[in-house]
Amino acid sequence: MNLFRVTAISLLFLLSGQLAAQIDQNQEGAWYMYMWSHENTDTGFGVQGDIQHRNWKPAQDLEQLLIRGGLTWRPQDSAVKYTLGYAHITSGAFGPSNDKSEENRIYQEALVNQRMGNKWLLTHRFRLEQRWVDGQDFRSRLRYFLALNYPFNKDSLEQGAWYLSLYNELFVNLNRDIGNNREVDYFDRNRTYAALGYSVLDNLRLQFGYMWQESKNFGKGQYQLNLIHSF
Repeated sequence: MNLFRVTAISLLFLLSGQLAAQIDQNQEGAWYMYMWSHENTDTGFGVQGDIQHRNWKPAQDLEQLLIRGGLTWRPQDSAVKYTLGYAHITSGAFGPSNDKSEENRIYQEALVNQRMGNKWLLTHRFRLEQRWVDGQDFRSRLRYFLALNYPFNKDSLEQGAWYLSLYNELFVNLNRDIGNNREVDYFDRNRTYAALGYSVLDNLRLQFGYMWQESKNFGKGQYQLNLIHSF
């Protein structure tokens, strides 16, 4: 009986390792995004949100569907915008499996815009998340996002501007214990991104780029198509 148990446990660990390795790190995925925002300049209040559809492959195999929205506030004569929001995330397993998990998330963030020199546009974003993930205990996460936009032919991201967009975002888990004797590392993931953008209108921009995402378990590249709309 002891030999049977040892054999079964060994096979279970072997199978688990094989399943984790099924993610093809050499296969590029895709990430389609629509980001929108509206701000009342008189009151400083506004709304913002985004819809993101991520695939393990360019056109199929759902990785995540994220729907997010929040209320924003920018104090008078301030470069900081604050947000309180909610997100719902559906995550799919890699490969032919139809397994999915759901996550509900509340977040708070502070976003700061700066100009460096005549053209460099710098953005800092600090985000705190409270997460309820299927099959896990409550957990929280901290994110820091640093972005640089550089318009080639204009002094700002106004209509007709071609621009370079770069960013890096670090994710840090604030809770290691996720239940049932399972733990995660403090380091959750890091994303690095580069894109070429075009301002179709003063309030409508299109970006096409490439993002590399690195976690403890895998690293994977994804092409991104992003529509950014303010109104």
